[in-house]
Amino acid sequence: MKGFCPLASGSKGNCIYLGTSQTKVLIDAGLSARNIEKKLNEINVDMSEIDAILITHEHTDHIQGLRVLAYKKRIPVFANHETAKGIVEHFRDIPKFKIFSTGETFEFGDLEIHPFTIQHDTLDPVAFTIRTGSLKLGFCTDLGFATSLVRNHLQHCNYLYLEANHQPSMVHASSRPMVYKQRVLSRNGHLSNEDCGKVLVDVAHPNLKHVHLAHLSSECNSPEVALSTITSILKEKSIQLDICCATQETISKAILF
Repeated sequence: MKGFCPLASGSKGNCIYLGTSQTKVLIDAGLSARNIEKKLNEINVDMSEIDAILITHEHTDHIQGLRVLAYKKRIPVFANHETAKGIVEHFRDIPKFKIFSTGETFEFGDLEIHPFTIQHDTLDPVAFTIRTGSLKLGFCTDLGFATSLVRNHLQHCNYLYLEANHQPSMVHASSRPMVYKQRVLSRNGHLSNEDCGKVLVDVAHPNLKHVHLAHLSSECNSPEVALSTITSILKEKSIQLDICCATQETISKAILF
């Protein structure tokens, strides 16, 4: 498959497939290897075709599948130095790492990948913009606050995968412990629907073809609430975008190049 497809999105596990005619990668591997393989098969991709895994940060919902994919199948893992340290500490073993530097663009196959820093409660979390041919894609989740750097890097994307984790009122009303609420709502937690909408206002342009709203909380958000909140913000600025919500249990809308 040439294009990309979110295989899973949410606190139970995150994984995105991205493929061109030359290069096939996963962005994060937060499901079991068996589940990732099953979901890849649904989009007619064989696990043996995967050339590498790009890791955003070392939280379990982004690295769970590495125990098999990296350590047994020996698929190379791209991560920055601090995230690599976190992965090694988690698994007590060293996979086949390819270390990148946050803020420095690198090439892999026909992909031009730029990892940039985001605010989250991990060692050195990143988001990615990836160029392939004339297309620019942005993958940005697990951030409590969208800095000006984040907004700058997400300019001119043709496709965007952006966090819309929670509705603050639903976080406050939830039965979750206070420590959870404080973490999620902090500048190192997760991006709210409203803040996602504000980012989209800043980065929207005529060639932004599609937006996946990502990493929705199962308890403190819903696709209906996220879409309603964000489209209302966009409507106030007379902005129309093609938007859908990435899902946790099933593969989401595939984008074909």
